[in-house]
Amino acid sequence: MISRRTMIQNSAGLVAAAGLTPLLGGAAWAQAGNADIEKLKVAGPLGEQALGDPDAPVTVVEYASMTCGHCANFHNNTYTPFKEKYIETGQVYFIFREFPLDPVATAVAMLARCAPEGKFFDTVEIFFERQREWASSENVVAELQKIAFQLGFTQETFKECLTNQELLDGVNWVRKRADQEFKVSSTPTFFFNGARQIGSMTIEEVDAVIQPML
Repeated sequence: MISRRTMIQNSAGLVAAAGLTPLLGGAAWAQAGNADIEKLKVAGPLGEQALGDPDAPVTVVEYASMTCGHCANFHNNTYTPFKEKYIETGQVYFIFREFPLDPVATAVAMLARCAPEGKFFDTVEIFFERQREWASSENVVAELQKIAFQLGFTQETFKECLTNQELLDGVNWVRKRADQEFKVSSTPTFFFNGARQIGSMTIEEVDAVIQPML
């Protein structure tokens, strides 16, 4: 598990290197109940990153932070069987949304948004798979660059992505709306047709939520 102290140290370094606005903290909302699915389906200014059939009987919205160990656990262990069982069979429309808990998470979310068309989810999965490498590094910028270069970024495109104010504003908009309108305060937070589930889930736990909805 990545310590909060390490995260804050890395965040400070990244802020200095890339000029990102810190997003530490935020409103400490008490966990609320479910959310209106129609409101949840409204996309933000950057557009939606989604997989599956928009007309599927179940819509799953995940709010995740790229520095969140529980989010990495879900994506490294549950996401693939979830995708194969529900998304690829047309039963679930899956929407992934950014809820960065710190500037490092914001930077990685921006890099995923800058990935070539159709490569967003591949990029997210690679950063989750290698989370321990970069998130706990003493030189987080160098580690992010190393992975980004392997994904096809150049020094120039890496810098352009992390200094793109419109992109930063869009990621912040998604986070702020989740915080203020849907009372999201931790990651991962899932909404299954509006029904809230908090924390990493096994495929069996996902089954228990989805099956009654089908």
